[in-house]
Amino acid sequence: MKIKINLNNMQYRYDVYQIINLFYSFYDIDFVDSDWNYKIDIDEDRIIICSDESCKEFIFNKEFTYKEGIKKAVFQYFTEITGKVMPWGTLVGIRPSKIALELINEGKDHEYIVNYFKEHFQTRRDKAELCINVAKVEEKFVNKRKDSISVYVGMPFCPTRCLYCSFTSNPIAGCKSIVEPYLNSLYYEIAETAKYIRENHLKIQCVYFGGGTPTAVNDSQFEELMEHIYSSFIDNNQVEEFTVECGRPDSITINKLQTMKRYKVDRISINPQTMNDNTLKLIGRGHNTRDTIDKFNMARERGFDHINMDIIVGLPGEGIDEVKKTCEEIFKLHPESITVHGMSVKRASRLHEDIVNKVEFATPDQGELNLMYQETENLAKRLDMKPYYMYRQKNMVGNMENIGYTIKGNVGLYNIQIIEEKQTIIACGADASTKVVFLDENRIERHGNVKDVREYINRVEEMVEKKAKLLDTLYK
Repeated sequence: MKIKINLNNMQYRYDVYQIINLFYSFYDIDFVDSDWNYKIDIDEDRIIICSDESCKEFIFNKEFTYKEGIKKAVFQYFTEITGKVMPWGTLVGIRPSKIALELINEGKDHEYIVNYFKEHFQTRRDKAELCINVAKVEEKFVNKRKDSISVYVGMPFCPTRCLYCSFTSNPIAGCKSIVEPYLNSLYYEIAETAKYIRENHLKIQCVYFGGGTPTAVNDSQFEELMEHIYSSFIDNNQVEEFTVECGRPDSITINKLQTMKRYKVDRISINPQTMNDNTLKLIGRGHNTRDTIDKFNMARERGFDHINMDIIVGLPGEGIDEVKKTCEEIFKLHPESITVHGMSVKRASRLHEDIVNKVEFATPDQGELNLMYQETENLAKRLDMKPYYMYRQKNMVGNMENIGYTIKGNVGLYNIQIIEEKQTIIACGADASTKVVFLDENRIERHGNVKDVREYINRVEEMVEKKAKLLDTLYK
């Protein structure tokens, strides 16, 4: 499946590609000199877009930047010829709430911001208001202190690899020989990181243990790792939030839940993604709906009063009926927060390979996808939840957003800090990325640990040294 574009000014190739990709996300979009499907001529004050059948002219509005004018013209043209309704308009950035927050800080009122999104990006009113609402929540919590940090600890193993996954997650059954060496290397990095934090008098706000699946290891390995995290980062520190992303229900045990309570975990995620067993089997999850319900109730019985659950909209083979079933089952459980993800087809995933190799999956049309997202919004309202953080990704089915909802008083602080990028995040583990935030300069520098687990084991001392060197540029 190909879309061939003849463009007279290749300086704007990426901008044109981004917009057309919204409408033809599973197509190859090629730029050609001849035998084109669409011809786009960009002039000083207008843009003309032609197909085999007709041409249409768009005059640039001088109030907007040249790039904005090009994107708006291409967006309007393909909206008309495809009939697809794209609520976010031309916005492709991953943090649209930042735009709203900047305008709020400039003193702009609600209607001004809504109109700004509409005029500049063709964004639908409800999405602009979502940005405003999220920005108002984030404004209360976003970090403003240089010495306030959060810590991320990464587990690169999972029970199985999901069809859509592009992260460094290794099915643990085939990695048993390297689990202990990995944990020993991680203990070293945790200890060195804790030492750096103490010596530089940094204050830890949040600790987030994610992955992968932190609970993929066995009970005794999990217990030892939790003790290292607790003694290094939690004990004797005034940490506001300690989250463990349990994720996969099939990896959760009574012992692991008891371990988390013992080490003061106050927020966990139990992520079904869907409550439809046929889909779970298709995407490679090793659990069913009953497992999710049972493990959720097990966590409740052991005193966990902030449980998050993730949902993915746009999974292969799912439509509005499947999303309704998922929402109904989650409503019965009444978690304190939910995170709704749009299906993102990453190039490193098996799902992308299947699409390239023309393995057929039923994909809802844009109208049905919009209704599916609406169903998750209705779930949040029924649970008396409000949106508190949001971000977007490339290649999302339906070009929508990932959004976190929560009941009053239960925001995920780490989620806000990682998305708004106003707080230094010091990360430990394979493929973990440390972000050093220079607040005075509005600048971020990153250090990424190597992705491969074996490489991480062999090079952990080098990773620690490089990370410390980057941190020194801010804290020494």
